[in-house]
Amino acid sequence: MSYLALYRKFRPDSFDEVKGQEHVVTTLKNQIAHNRVGHAYLLCGTRGTGKTTIAKLIAKTMNCENPTENGPCGVCESCKAIADGSSLNVVEIDAATHNGVDNIRQINEAVQYAPAQGKYLVYIIDEAHQLSKGAYNALLKTLEEPPEYVMFILATTDDSSLPVTLRSRCQRFDFHRISVETIADRMEEILAREGESATRDALMYIARLADGSMRDALSILDECLSVNIGKELNRESVLKIVGAVAVDVYIRMFRAIVNKNAEEALDIINETIWDGKDLTKFSDDLAWFVRNMLFLKISPGIKDELDMTSENADELLAMAENYSVEELAGYLNTLQLLCSEIRKSSVKRITLEMTIIKMMYPSAAAPQGVSTNVTDMDSAADVAPGSNAKNFSGLTDREVEALVDAKVDRELERRIGEALRTIKLLDQDFSNAGAAQQYDDSQQSDIVVENIKNDFPEAVQSDIMQLAKDWKDIVAKLNPIHRRYARAVDVEPSNDYEVNGPARLNVILYDANNGKITNTFFENEKNREFLAEAISEIIKKKVELGIIVRKGVRTDLDKTSRAINRIKFNVTVIESEEERNG
Repeated sequence: MSYLALYRKFRPDSFDEVKGQEHVVTTLKNQIAHNRVGHAYLLCGTRGTGKTTIAKLIAKTMNCENPTENGPCGVCESCKAIADGSSLNVVEIDAATHNGVDNIRQINEAVQYAPAQGKYLVYIIDEAHQLSKGAYNALLKTLEEPPEYVMFILATTDDSSLPVTLRSRCQRFDFHRISVETIADRMEEILAREGESATRDALMYIARLADGSMRDALSILDECLSVNIGKELNRESVLKIVGAVAVDVYIRMFRAIVNKNAEEALDIINETIWDGKDLTKFSDDLAWFVRNMLFLKISPGIKDELDMTSENADELLAMAENYSVEELAGYLNTLQLLCSEIRKSSVKRITLEMTIIKMMYPSAAAPQGVSTNVTDMDSAADVAPGSNAKNFSGLTDREVEALVDAKVDRELERRIGEALRTIKLLDQDFSNAGAAQQYDDSQQSDIVVENIKNDFPEAVQSDIMQLAKDWKDIVAKLNPIHRRYARAVDVEPSNDYEVNGPARLNVILYDANNGKITNTFFENEKNREFLAEAISEIIKKKVELGIIVRKGVRTDLDKTSRAINRIKFNVTVIESEEERNG
């Protein structure tokens, strides 16, 4: 194969040619100049940012016969051998396929022998995070104290998977995503050396598609040049090759949305599909389009910094004048959700079309009977239990989430939404008509009502002790949401109470469970208020819930412990009643 891909052909031969990683280059050049080179390096960063390039430059420089301040000379026998992959002094290992302990043992044995030619034996381990646990352990001692002629360079895209013991033995360099401008400038240099040409807006678009990766950008450029051999590469050609859509199509689509022109919107989607465009890419670019319009609305002076022509920027700025910041932010939020959903959808066209319809008619996004007006939502919070509200058992997941969104804060919405989906799959009694009716009644109390009602007398210590004794029976009467969390914890009466005064029931959490959903649920004060309200309606006493965090992990109490607790509760209740009557 005579042709060499651009990203391989133009791999930097000196430190000065490395783009976008000046902080790494400067440090390494200073270390080499002052003979302070380390024995182990860890290069971390996303794909295509220069990790392997830097590793090879270090290896070349350390073995170069005539090194310069910018790295290897590139003309000595050592540099040529490393460049064509024939050098025995530089060993590249792909940890994705050579990740076993035996592979590392071979390295440990090989490092005992000094190189016959050259100065250093350099091991470059790519995708180091894929090494097995045994391989890590086998490498640690050699990595910590290798022979003076051995150097290790580890490259990884997932440094969090590496053990701390390995990371602490290396000098770490974090590689940044490369800016769009830097990538475009590098592509211009390469095109000049190749005798090709391209417009600046075409290169800027390719650079944005690369998402900070120089290698991805050069791969896309390589493909585009193959289609336009001998011609100037322009933005329209790039759009056709990568399956993207011109800006004027997004202008048409946005106007169709705000004008509620469903026919025009469907025509645009049809054209996009028949032109072979990817609907996922179409959704992403439509979101970028609205994002640019929003930023132009907020700050018109940044139009020169956006990835578009000045003509398109002026047109977007003119369009943005017709809409408020809140409207554009709402559109962008909807499109952001679309970008996430369409990737998982098996019918991408319908997912896109339904989102467009919801943007045209916001009321279509909420189920019938659920108001999207803020005033209506506030008044809905006062709905009393037992009112003629819609039964949750007849709602879809999306409708339940919409109802929750109208009643609770955003964090609680996420947690309860997850609980509802799990309950519908796992709770057998959810499909039972009686259970469904109970769920409907209690749901009104724990979601619609925000605070503990004052209709009941305050629970005193004897009530709380009885509640702790009957906790299992009380939990069984709760709705599925609260039942899931309440049955996962132990409870006990609070000791800080006044005789004949109000008392509190404490939920016991364990620090070893930190981060789990049950602990997270009860640590939220609003969640405890909702649960307390549900319990209050069952025992007809106003209950307050607190939390106690203890060390260890929760285990089920054995029968003996439960019996002892019952005796303890009974004795305390009698004493409290005597004090009250005395």
